[in-house]
Amino acid sequence: MYAINDIFVSPAGDDDAPGTLDRPFATIPRALEAARKGGEAVIHLRAGSYPPFELTDQDRDLTLQPHDQEEAVISGGRTITGWAWEDGVWAADAGDLDTRRLHVDGRRAERAAIEGFPGDATQTVTGYVTSEPLAWENPAGVEFVYRGVYPWTEARCPVAAVTAGGTEVVMAQPAFGWALDLYNSAWDGQTQSGPGLPTRIENDPSFLTEPGTFVLDRSRRRLLYRGERPGTAVAAEAGTVLRATGARNVTVRGLTFADTTWSRPGLPEGFLHYHSTGYYDGGPVEKVVVVEDQAWVTVPGESKSIPAAVTLDGCAGVTFERCRFTRMGATALGLSGGSGLAVRACVFDDLSASAVSADGGTGVVIEDNLIERPGLDYPGSPGIAVSGTTACTIAHNEITDAAHCGIAAGPANGTRILRNLVTGAMRVLADGGGVYVSGPQGASAADAALISGNVITDTRTPYHFALYTDYGAAWVTVEGNVVARADNTAVLQVFPLLENVTYRGNFWDADPVGSDAVPPGVTYEDNTTLAGEALEDATAHIRARAGRRLDPPGPLEAPAIRP
Repeated sequence: MYAINDIFVSPAGDDDAPGTLDRPFATIPRALEAARKGGEAVIHLRAGSYPPFELTDQDRDLTLQPHDQEEAVISGGRTITGWAWEDGVWAADAGDLDTRRLHVDGRRAERAAIEGFPGDATQTVTGYVTSEPLAWENPAGVEFVYRGVYPWTEARCPVAAVTAGGTEVVMAQPAFGWALDLYNSAWDGQTQSGPGLPTRIENDPSFLTEPGTFVLDRSRRRLLYRGERPGTAVAAEAGTVLRATGARNVTVRGLTFADTTWSRPGLPEGFLHYHSTGYYDGGPVEKVVVVEDQAWVTVPGESKSIPAAVTLDGCAGVTFERCRFTRMGATALGLSGGSGLAVRACVFDDLSASAVSADGGTGVVIEDNLIERPGLDYPGSPGIAVSGTTACTIAHNEITDAAHCGIAAGPANGTRILRNLVTGAMRVLADGGGVYVSGPQGASAADAALISGNVITDTRTPYHFALYTDYGAAWVTVEGNVVARADNTAVLQVFPLLENVTYRGNFWDADPVGSDAVPPGVTYEDNTTLAGEALEDATAHIRARAGRRLDPPGPLEAPAIRP
């Protein structure tokens, strides 16, 4: 039984129809127009693929959901057809396509690349010189990757040209000049000036040697792929599939959001990553002294954040429930400001950056979500990243195989990180944790952060702290958590110093760094160090309560994509 405020949409519909079940609209914007005429409304999407759309402050008291559990996909992808065999690879017309993501027959294709710099190379003020002439077919399409330029940082800078008979690489500006200014440090007697040599070089036809790889050759407007002839090939084309500004009391339930890209790293400004979701976009660079005349690092005076495929700005009472976010070229879901926002029982997979990022906002709730392998292309991105929020709750999420931090909270007020299960964090970059908190988390015990009941296991890289209160963290209570199989369980001695931080009643298989000489500002009490089965037996009650309580939707087949 459907009420008068039930509105139906189908890719086979007609926007001149009345929007009923038997005569649905064709587009979501037309359904929104009808819903704005007053009263609560439910928009039912029939099976199929829909292009990106927007919500505004006119959209209130609204639910968007699939009809009768059908699969409705909001897609930013373009189907690529007309593949032909050319020079040992499959090629298709790319036209004006600008993409960094391609999926072939339901599988992610990697950008073709080589590891390291050929020959004996040296960094210069404009790029590099090398002893081995480079035979790249389209140098202006090549991109350098700098993994670990700082242990927690991976940067990307495009190439402008190759000259001097192939031995001189001229890098695009302003990215390379910014990189020379930004990446400078001294530590343990070692100094760094500029980004150094790239660890990986991507996107030239000459790199197409491995099956399952692709290149976008803009000089010829061709998309090139090595492997079996593509059956269904989808290139991510849009950067955003849903943008909501000022919407109120909206529930988005059971939809799939898929196939987005982010062009910024390939632009002349590049991607000068610093930490978490932040990157440098010009402006002042600051020097942070850790140990006078011995250890220091240069950092951005201000940063921008990696954008999201689904963006909420200044919204209130908006909930995403049992949705799937997949094949995302940057962050999946970004929350900026607003209040009463919730992300519940969603699945996030195949993510270039973070699953959820919240910047500001009051009463944000992120709970019972499954997040798999965030940070595939921008590995400094945490699974969940929050900063500047008030009374944000991150609870009962499961995060697996994060490239860096599982959960990261910057300066905020009253953050509660409760009963999450983080497995296999720190897969790529170093100096982070399964749960990472930095900066002031409140001004008193009344608005302090609470990190409790989390289970963090199998962190990967050799330099990390599974539970990590860092960089002047203040007003934080860390209690009743479990850490196993970590390089370091936690650290009590950081710079700037911790203030009003309490570690109480935690269980781990190794003592935290600094627990033998607890510094001022830290309370360390009633923590237990156990090994193997003894740790498992003692923490069964905590582990039983960590992770998802609700069953998110299971894995879905690759969504249908509009041509």
